[in-house]
Amino acid sequence: MEIHTFCAILVVIQLHVFPCVSLTSFVFGDSLVDAGNNDYLFTLSKADSPPYGIDFLPSGGRPTGRFTNGRTIPDIIGQVLGATSFPPPCLAPNTTSNAIHEGINYASGASGILDQTGTFFIGRLTLKEQIGYFEKSRSYMVNLMGEEKTNELLSKAIFSITIGSNDILSYFRPSFPFSGDKIAPEVLQDHMVSNLTTQLKRLRWLGARKFVVVGVGPLGCIPYVRATRLIPEGECSIEVNSVVRGYNSKLKEGLNRLNREVGFGAVFVYANSYDVFRRMIRNYHQYGFENGDGPCCGGYFPPFVCFEGKGKTANASSSFLCSDRAKYVFWDAFHPTEAANLIVAEKLLDGDPSVCSPMNIRQLHHTPIIPIHQRS
Repeated sequence: MEIHTFCAILVVIQLHVFPCVSLTSFVFGDSLVDAGNNDYLFTLSKADSPPYGIDFLPSGGRPTGRFTNGRTIPDIIGQVLGATSFPPPCLAPNTTSNAIHEGINYASGASGILDQTGTFFIGRLTLKEQIGYFEKSRSYMVNLMGEEKTNELLSKAIFSITIGSNDILSYFRPSFPFSGDKIAPEVLQDHMVSNLTTQLKRLRWLGARKFVVVGVGPLGCIPYVRATRLIPEGECSIEVNSVVRGYNSKLKEGLNRLNREVGFGAVFVYANSYDVFRRMIRNYHQYGFENGDGPCCGGYFPPFVCFEGKGKTANASSSFLCSDRAKYVFWDAFHPTEAANLIVAEKLLDGDPSVCSPMNIRQLHHTPIIPIHQRS
């Protein structure tokens, strides 16, 4: 039986037999999903000052380390699926105990799939290091409630991985590690997929069973790329988006292979964020936006710094901030607004196979996977 058919049957069984349960999630990735880990690192990649977090209600509008004005996509999805709070950053004090009921966020701004990505920003947690922190969280859970109950909990949790953007952006910077003799895009793509697959297998060995792996969005359309590559208004970098699409295609193929290899012991969902974002940028008026090109905060030209000045110098030192954040697709030169995140989250939750395959996130949440107590 094909994995797609099997998963569809499981969804029907779950929706009719099993009660709805709240979500425990473990989040890995870069600044798109960082919930504050970089606040605890010596790094140039931080979102710890206003106006970041200005629309984040739980903090009263104060910065939380999220690289946007409000909630990230995992924040929104977690709320919809019944989570009563957001997974805290793993580097924050006293968060280990949250792993059992809420999950933990291990994401770190500037990080990539490749270990060398993000060195320009100094501090960041590489994907390998993020999973190392999860391994410590898992050890805590085992010590507290034993191996069997830990595996049972992990089999129901959703593991989301949103990473790869910085690897591709670094490739187009002169400082890319291979830039002395630049490798072909296909080599970069293969290297990224190979390294990510290795880390996904490591997570599965540690007990993860429900994976949501988010593809890279249309980086050729973000304000940073459009400005630095002198792309005209309303257009995107064809070269950058071509590399992104090539990577996403290989990533999807790789996840399909993993689904075939593991059979019914796990599900790897490919989330097609590229097409969702691309449609939103192309047709931004249809989604209620007034601007699909420029950042709400930081202006349209380098250095794109988004910050709020203090005291008497506020007017001179503050960066540009749009009057209505809900009317912009992009919050700053790199990251979407909460309004854009809401639309993407909705699509990933309930989208058809063109958005999420072999199932969407809501279906994944309701799909029972028998925990394998003897890890393999």
